[in-house]
Amino acid sequence: MRKPIIAGNWKMNKTAAEAVALINELKPFVAKSKPEVVICVPYTDLWVAKEAIKGSKIKLGAENVAWADSGAFTGEISAAMLKEIGVEYVIIGHSERRQYFGETDATVNMRLQQALKNDLKPIVCVGETLEEREKNKTKKVLKKQILEGLKDVSDFTNIVIAYEPVWAIGTGKTATAEDANKTIGFIRSLVKKTWGSEVAKSLRIQYGGSMKPSNAKELMAMRHIDGGLIGGAALKAEDFASIVNYKG
Repeated sequence: MRKPIIAGNWKMNKTAAEAVALINELKPFVAKSKPEVVICVPYTDLWVAKEAIKGSKIKLGAENVAWADSGAFTGEISAAMLKEIGVEYVIIGHSERRQYFGETDATVNMRLQQALKNDLKPIVCVGETLEEREKNKTKKVLKKQILEGLKDVSDFTNIVIAYEPVWAIGTGKTATAEDANKTIGFIRSLVKKTWGSEVAKSLRIQYGGSMKPSNAKELMAMRHIDGGLIGGAALKAEDFASIVNYKG
């Protein structure tokens, strides 16, 4: 049985003081939550977030990780640095990193290897653009992203995949629950074909395309969907908690 995982991606939002306020507001709402709850916050919020979540069920994540141990990589943060703070999860290959900062499947794989080497749990993002979707290239794009992004991985115990259709992020558009389930089912079948049935059965795959309180229950009822990577709704405690407690 795969344990659901709801992760909030704060993106470039919240100062340290605002982060503490949001976490303190969120904690009582998720005190009895059944899914695993993660908040992925900006680097400057990590220290205060780590202190603020103490005694709660919330786990800490970062929004990116460097592909090297150390060195002349201005602006990058290494896996060892994150681990020392107490970070448990890290988002890798988010569509915004691919779109604005030149992330590729190759660099996704390099960052993934660093995360795994340092016992961080990667949330690996994959997904197609609107143009790719309209040209019926969804499966081709996802296959490339997964096979290249997860190249040379043998242990999937700590890996989460987030399917985030780029056309549904911040646009108000959402794939129907059935469509999302079908696509995530394709991802699971690809994993099964490539790495075996046991990996496919245990691998958690999130949906990351504008999951919100109004559609969380329907999406989470789908067979292949194991959670959500939440953007805008993660910045409001009640909205995020409503998604976490979708069965309540």
